Amino acid sequence: MSVPKLPESRYFPPAEEADPDGIIGIGGELSPDWLIDAYTHGIFPWPFDEDFPIPWCSPDPRGIIPLDGYHFSRSLCRLVRKRRFDVTCDRAFRQVLQHCADAHGGREHTWLTGPMIDAYDELHRLGLAHSVEAWFEGKLVGGVYGVAIGGLFAAESMFYLMPNASKVALAHLLVHVRRRGYRLFDIQMVTPHTRTFGGIEIPRSEYLARLARALEVDADFGQRLEWADDDFRRPCGRPVSPSE
Repeated sequence: MSVPKLPESRYFPPAEEADPDGIIGIGGELSPDWLIDAYTHGIFPWPFDEDFPIPWCSPDPRGIIPLDGYHFSRSLCRLVRKRRFDVTCDRAFRQVLQHCADAHGGREHTWLTGPMIDAYDELHRLGLAHSVEAWFEGKLVGGVYGVAIGGLFAAESMFYLMPNASKVALAHLLVHVRRRGYRLFDIQMVTPHTRTFGGIEIPRSEYLARLARALEVDADFGQRLEWADDDFRRPCGRPVSPSE
């Protein structure tokens, strides 16, 4: 199956037309308009070379972490309650991206290319991309970032410089977006790491249906993290609802 080249008019074929590898097309550009259009149609960019046209993907199955079914290990809950790390949001967005690029083989061997960093940084300035950071003694040691549109939060990548720092950041992000009213937490593909948080695979058709419902929600990420110790007193139990 040949992969179609996308027109300059920013048109994405239906996600169901992706090839067996999940690629819907190549080309286009990493502008806010292209990225917003992609994410709202269940598609995301996955470049591997700055000199090659951008591949746009919609894999089947799709990985998510259900916001009514995530879970944390007992050791992670204890670590959070001990407050070993200071956890913030949107304090060091670009630094988080740069660390994520370095964590995946350096800028020359990662899908998180220079143009990708610039593109997501622009989304951040528009209020459509956010980061959660973990700090230790004033140093950034872990973080996660993603795209937030309507009730969708699409987590993109994470990094750590100290053991468990990225886990702490991701746990805070999950609690925060649920408390803020998000409906869908996209992780693209399930990894052993995200599986420990409750990551599951669902058919692309189900993902697209959930995405459509999530985009009807006008969630607001806010300017500071929302969480409480009680969010981390249920090691493998249900999340705490905003009303509790």
